[in-house]
Amino acid sequence: MIQLKSTSLWSTLLRDYATLLALLIVCAALSAITLAEQNPSGAAAGRQVAGMLQGQLPRGAGVLIVLRDTRDDRALAEALQAGAHAGGLKVVATVHGNPADARRALQNAVSAGQPIDAIACIDETRRWAVFDGLGAKYPALANTRFVQPERYWWPNFLKSSNLINIVNQIVVTAIVAIGLTLVIIGGGIDLSVGSLIALSAVLTTRLIRDWAGGFEASSLGLVLCSLAAVGMCAVVGAVTGGLVAYVRIQPFIVTLAGMSIARGLAHSVSDGETINQVPRKINWLGGGADLFGIPNAVVLLCLLYLAAHVALSRTTFGRHLYAVGGNEKAAWLCGISVQRIRLATYVLSAALAGLGGVIMTSTFASGAHTYGLGYELQVIAAVVVGGTSLSGGEGRMMGTLLGALLIAVVQNGMNLLGVSSQWQAVVLGVVILLAAILDRAKAAWLPRLSGPAETNGRAS
Repeated sequence: MIQLKSTSLWSTLLRDYATLLALLIVCAALSAITLAEQNPSGAAAGRQVAGMLQGQLPRGAGVLIVLRDTRDDRALAEALQAGAHAGGLKVVATVHGNPADARRALQNAVSAGQPIDAIACIDETRRWAVFDGLGAKYPALANTRFVQPERYWWPNFLKSSNLINIVNQIVVTAIVAIGLTLVIIGGGIDLSVGSLIALSAVLTTRLIRDWAGGFEASSLGLVLCSLAAVGMCAVVGAVTGGLVAYVRIQPFIVTLAGMSIARGLAHSVSDGETINQVPRKINWLGGGADLFGIPNAVVLLCLLYLAAHVALSRTTFGRHLYAVGGNEKAAWLCGISVQRIRLATYVLSAALAGLGGVIMTSTFASGAHTYGLGYELQVIAAVVVGGTSLSGGEGRMMGTLLGALLIAVVQNGMNLLGVSSQWQAVVLGVVILLAAILDRAKAAWLPRLSGPAETNGRAS
């Protein structure tokens, strides 16, 4: 009995949580490898220094702020000034510039008899020669202390800016992967998604430029142009799906041809150039953040995955799709319309690729025929790594989301470690190969581990 429970646990972990475990291992490894001493900057550093000043100085003490003239240092100064005023401290002056500006501020304060109890600075400004032997140059400042952000150790991988970058990176890949998951569960493949991203992007921007008014386009015009581009991609998907489902041409051949045709159409529509005559408000979807600071594209991503999960696990369409991918002949004998199911998956895949193109257009406020290059490889990797079987009939949406996140984390880690783009492509190919090997291994091992009381996760 103990042995059976043990093997059942291993089969469950291998089947349902392999991607999650791999993601946790990769994150832990990257956190350890990228551990480094951090030099705080920006508003966070300003709040830290303000707290230190409040703890070290009495109310009414004078503070001189000396920083560089950069965006981060100005954000630091604003947060520091707000914290100092809140703590009852007096900001004598704020210097943004060079050592000569700092010397002038010191001389003005000494001449006016203004006490400076502390100088708030950063490492770079603290090393300025003007502060060497400060008490000898200005006896009134002999007891002045220097306060600067404290360094700390933290993984570069876990910095908030890097985590936000990872989330932004996976949005398009993860959304397109929803459609490809449906296709692969149904026993097919779609190599055209990357080209459809480009086609959707150039169609959206071309329509906005030539039909909706370009820079003066209204919000309604932007929506209609985007929907038209997504609809056109869906039409392409319908043609592709029709050839696969009704003419019974191999999906690899059909979608390979579709990839070439869509890329060529994208080049033709854009005349080989980037189209950027679009209003700034187009970035609402790709760059906006309206819901508790969460990017709108991420909110859309979560909603789409929730809907796709429900469709697969709680609807007739989902049950029929698993049946078609698991055993097409048995599904047909049970009265399931195999052709319609297959057609629907290709239409949905193409439409979601079109939506990915719209999001990319919103992010970059432009459209180009080069968008989506190599995305078909990334999307397939996300789907396969997420546990969807290449032989069809098995897969989960949450697994695909984890797969997309794992691929993004691996690529981000390689960027942090300075791995060249050529070797990143090699690593991505190896990841796909390993996922395919694991898929075959699961098919061979899970029935033995699970015993007669469990199934292998395929729909019957």
